[in-house]
Amino acid sequence: MAAHYDVLIVGGGIAGLSLASALAGRCSVALVEAEQELAYHTSSRSARQLIPSYGPPVVRELTVRTLELIAARDVELPEPVLTPRSFMLIGGEEDVAAEASGSMQPITHAEALELCPALVPDAFSAAGLDTHSFGCNAPLLLADHRQRAVAAGVDIITGARVHSAQRLGSGWQVGAGTEAFQAGVLVNAAGAWADELAVISGVEKLGLQPYRRTAAIAAVGHPLPEHSPMVAAADNTFYFRREGNDVLISPSETVPSGPEDARPRAGDVEHLVERLNAVTTLGITAVRRAWTGLRTEAADGVPVAGFDAEAPGFYWLAGQGGYGFQTSSALTELAAEQILSGQQGRGEAGGERPESRTAEALAATRWSIRR
Repeated sequence: MAAHYDVLIVGGGIAGLSLASALAGRCSVALVEAEQELAYHTSSRSARQLIPSYGPPVVRELTVRTLELIAARDVELPEPVLTPRSFMLIGGEEDVAAEASGSMQPITHAEALELCPALVPDAFSAAGLDTHSFGCNAPLLLADHRQRAVAAGVDIITGARVHSAQRLGSGWQVGAGTEAFQAGVLVNAAGAWADELAVISGVEKLGLQPYRRTAAIAAVGHPLPEHSPMVAAADNTFYFRREGNDVLISPSETVPSGPEDARPRAGDVEHLVERLNAVTTLGITAVRRAWTGLRTEAADGVPVAGFDAEAPGFYWLAGQGGYGFQTSSALTELAAEQILSGQQGRGEAGGERPESRTAEALAATRWSIRR
């Protein structure tokens, strides 16, 4: 016998969990995750930095709202999710000018060196600083979403990969693992597997592309000061930040991949260590551990949140790229309202609502995401 729910969410990463907590107590919800544990893939491999100046305009807008929502929740938690940590961009004049946006302000070469003394002076000529950026305790945020969802009656089932889904009557019938579900709305929060879920469901895929992004924790001879900013190259060749007495480092690669349990490739981290030891005085001595995540993007680089153009009750919450955590609360605030109302940014009389332009920029029906 199939279990009946108003909403079935597929995917137990930050997107699916934050939506589950946003819907919890407002309708009946189940969440299914293919892996045996939640947030196994990209959501457990985050750089843990929320940067209001990072991304296209709608992403920056969502980031500001997400920071507001998380900060309001932090007041109720025993320890905060957010910790102030500035974000600094370095490179040539043209690269920094091209990448700096939003709340990022230009700073002098001397100011950049004062903020991060580990930088070799000749390694860059320009810098920008975002002082509204925050470090994010990603495991705590994920755990809070899960706890709130479960406490309000959401059923979470792990080890349940979706193998069948079809539209029947006014809802969806879904097989996941050994379980069967019926739901009025099927939410595709499957990350790198979002297009695969669409195909299983008989829905036209959006051409969402996963990209590799590797990171590592490295031991250093000269640890960064406690309040050092996260530092990124404006040409997208590396970033690093303090991680206790170690550093978190990444080559910032954007290499197309299929949906998979990604792993670092030979040479990626080693070449990064050579580069960082040339442009900083960190003195990286060893790599403690390394990992690779998949950042899944739509063709226009903007997340997708909205009902499918042709399949009734099929809701896309995917393509967050590298903006998953920093847009999560705002995205699911919008998604929850759309799902509960059955609307997509317009009132009953067709008049615009305040969030309609944001909803249209994220909609699964927009032409800019058709590859």
